[in-house]
Order: sequence, then structure tokens, then C-alpha cells
Amino acid sequence: METFERKAYEKLASWKDSSQGSTALLIEGARRVGKSTIAEEFGRRNYASYMLVDFSKAPDDVLGYFVDLRNDLDAFFMYLSSFYGVELHRRDSLIIFDEVQLYPKAREAIKQLVADGRYDYIETGSLVSIRENVKNILIPSEEESIRLNPMDFDEFLWALGEKPLSTLIADSFKKRRPLPDSLHRKAMRLFREYMLVGGMPQAVSKYVETHDFSKVDNVKRNILRLYRQDISKHGGSDRIRITSLGKEAKTRDYEDAFFWLSDAFITNDCFNSTDPSVGLSISEDHSTVKCYAADTGLLTTLALADSEQTGSNLYRDILLERIEINEGMLAENVVAQLLRANGHRLFFYSRSDRDDPSNRMEIDFLIVEPYENAAMKYRVSPIEVKSSKRYRTVSLDKFKAKFDKKVGTRYV
Repeated sequence: METFERKAYEKLASWKDSSQGSTALLIEGARRVGKSTIAEEFGRRNYASYMLVDFSKAPDDVLGYFVDLRNDLDAFFMYLSSFYGVELHRRDSLIIFDEVQLYPKAREAIKQLVADGRYDYIETGSLVSIRENVKNILIPSEEESIRLNPMDFDEFLWALGEKPLSTLIADSFKKRRPLPDSLHRKAMRLFREYMLVGGMPQAVSKYVETHDFSKVDNVKRNILRLYRQDISKHGGSDRIRITSLGKEAKTRDYEDAFFWLSDAFITNDCFNSTDPSVGLSISEDHSTVKCYAADTGLLTTLALADSEQTGSNLYRDILLERIEINEGMLAENVVAQLLRANGHRLFFYSRSDRDDPSNRMEIDFLIVEPYENAAMKYRVSPIEVKSSKRYRTVSLDKFKAKFDKKVGTRYV
């Protein structure tokens, strides 16, 4: 699979420079999101050598080193180096513990390995925080963590060789200046492609290679099958609730299931902030949650999974707007995905009033950011997602009237 340029790479570089071996870095994220790939690429570019210990394949002999040789690190490194055929260089080698959740003792050993100081360490993992993967171990305080999300729209454009367009879009947004019509049409076509393909690197790679939506769909179905297997294996007593939601479902009955999916990075949870202000989580209402798929491409495949295979023609008809699909669902989901990729926790605002309909409003997303018209002080920016070119701004106007000086830029 092709290695793509990822924004998270800069976070790895920043960790290496600031840590200087004093901490290990844990890369968390959903399965197949590219954690191992970015760790290896970082090791290849930044160290004299790197070693990948893949705990999905490591034999019992290797696992035994973490128990039998834990108090003899000279022997521990000598055996590892010999088994993997990698020469290790003091302060210039990276050791990657891949799929570390499969062998929690290796994660626990990070404390001792970091204190030893010879090498740098990156861990990668999915389902890292679920009970069975952390019970009976001491989580090392010498561990930093970052979240790797599916590829965002910029990274999708980079993969397609459209980096100049990505730069132009960012510049146009910053200057609040529309793109020329021809480039706007091109950008919107590529954005619709992104909604259909999504940001899972294997799916993007297949699209770059073939531009065949049917082949991309097969890749995404395999990823979804993997997720279902994880749920069956690790979901415990919640596995039925994780995979199905009854019509009469109450949030309190499904709270653990929502948490499991979010903790596995399969979904992004969005909570109602009942009194929006800087510090949205202060008024976070956990009884009201919207649950978005972490990758819109996977959601598209789920939406079109009426048969064992979805043909390219159906995808192309949707791309060219020849047939209707729930565009609002996809548009709202992709905005949630991109906000999350840019480091925002997800919040919305909803108010109901049976007696006075004029008080009712729902804002799809809220973010906190500096506001130019308030000397760059932080304000709450409401975001409304519209899938049509025709829209009204009733809720945005009500929100501004209600919260007034707390409100920054309003987006559609």
C-alpha cells in the first residue's frame, strides 16, 4: 500500500524533539487507520535503525523476553536485536511496539525501558483502553499519546496530487474569499469523491490506484467486517447493543455501548452543550448524544450495502447527483469527521419549547475559536450543515440573539 503524507507526522517529530527519550509515544486509532505505517515511516526517516515488534505475530519466545529478561535489559535488547535482525544504536534507534494492546505486559514495561534511556519507543494500538487490555497492568506515566484519525480532506487531496488546490482552499477560507467558479466546481467534485471514498488509507490507496468505486467498496467492506469481529470478540455483554439499536432505546441503556464504539475510534460522539460558552464541556449533557461514524466512506458503504457488492455505476450516479441519497446524513457526518480530525471535541446545541415554537432551535456543531471582531478573544462559533444550496439561517439567527456576545463567527 502506498505511503501517504499525514499531518500527524509533525506530531511525531515534535514528540521526538521535545521528549529526547524521556517518554514513549502511544499512537491510538481505529483499526486500519494507518498507525503502523506512519510509525514505520517515522522510524525509517529519523533514526539510524528501527525495529517493529508486531504483537499480532510475535512468537512465544519474544513474548517471554518481556517476562524472563525484564531485569536484564542488556540480554533483552541482545535477544530482540538478534531475533529481528536489526542492529540497535544507542539514542539513534526506534523500537515500535505494534498492536501493543495484544500484549499489555509490553506496555507496562515502557516505564523501565524509558528509564533505561537507550532507545526511543512508539506504541500503536486499537482498543487500548478497554478493560481486558488494561486490567492487571500499571499504565506507564512515561507515556504520551496522540490520536490518528482517518485521512482528512487535505490529506485526500494530497494523495490525489492536488496539494495546490488544498493550499488554495485554505487560503480562500482564511481570507473569506470565494474560489473562482471553475476551481469551486472541481473542489466540490473532489469533496463528493471524498465523502464516498472516505479517509481509510487502504480505501484511498485503492482509489488512487484504480478510480474504481466498486474495488474501493470491497476494501471498506473488509474493514467493516474486521470491526464486527472486534465487537464480537471484545464487546462483552454489550456486543448486542453495540451492533443494534432498538426503536424504543433509551440513552442510559446504551451508554456503555456508545462508550465502547467511541473508545474503539469507530464513532465520534457529539454531546449537547446546554449553556454554550468558552468551555463547552462545562454544560455537557451526557443524556443527549449524536453518534457519527468516524469515517464517512465506511458510512456510505453501510448505507449502500443492500447486496453483497455495490457497483461503480451506483457510486458514480451518486457522485454526479443522478440519484438521490440521504445527502444530509453524509454531509453532517463528514463535517463531524473533519472537525474531529482538526482536534475539536464535538458539541451541538438543542433547545425545545412546547409552549413557544420561536424558542426551538438546533445547531449542528459548536466550536470555540478566536473571533476577529472581539480582538481575537475566544468565542463560540455555531455551525449549520446544509446539503442543499437553498437554505435558511433561522437557528443561527436565534442562537446569535440568545447568546449575543458569547457568539463568534457563524458558519453554514
